[in-house]
Amino acid sequence: MSLILPLLAGAALMTAIVALRYFAVSGTMAALTLCLHPIAGPAPARRRAQVQREIAWSLLAALIYGIPAGIVGALWQRGGTAIYAGNPHGIVAWLALPASALAYLFAHDTWFYWTHRWMHRPAVFARVHAVHHASKPPTAWAAMSFHWTESLSGAVVVPLLALVVPIHVAALLTVLTVMTWNGVINHMGWEIYPRRWVAGWFGRAVITPSHHHLHHRDYRCNYGLYFRFWDRVGGTDRGWARELLADRVAEPAA
Repeated sequence: MSLILPLLAGAALMTAIVALRYFAVSGTMAALTLCLHPIAGPAPARRRAQVQREIAWSLLAALIYGIPAGIVGALWQRGGTAIYAGNPHGIVAWLALPASALAYLFAHDTWFYWTHRWMHRPAVFARVHAVHHASKPPTAWAAMSFHWTESLSGAVVVPLLALVVPIHVAALLTVLTVMTWNGVINHMGWEIYPRRWVAGWFGRAVITPSHHHLHHRDYRCNYGLYFRFWDRVGGTDRGWARELLADRVAEPAA
């Protein structure tokens, strides 16, 4: 009983944090889209209904993401995870910060790519992943708009890693920040990064909004979350949605 109450409290707190973070980041970027790129989203006649649906599914996702995150948080307070804090001492400890963050992101990206690709099988797509693709085109509010089954598959990765793979709390916060940022900007319908970034090493390695937008347009390509590595290995990388790069000086080569 002494552990159950802290677990429940942690789950409730993390659910609230995930929901508030969603409203803050998605709301800000949705407002920015309306100001800078008003034609990037759905037609005004159906914008309200689509956004309402995206928010409803995202709030359910916040609950599903918040529960395991809260459990891990409660266990961390009792020394039951691989998360650690304190000032790093020595070059190895400092190098461990970016290395662990990249390891978490790559592991999450690997899980996401293969489960996402599996969810595009017709039978699974119709039952699960169609919820996310019902947003046509998606908006910043669609970052967490998933069927509960898909939310569950994504919610367990980082908590499970945190139980066994050592990571500093600052590096873990960095991972969570990147998760939120990518989830939101990749559904805005416009390219936020400068052309020189998209055309350079960054855009060749990292997924940008125009890369993920092509997935929502054509479905059978660009399944990754953070990196283009698995799309290249799996033969599913198709580059960028050119219409999102139309205002650039030159289009980068994929």
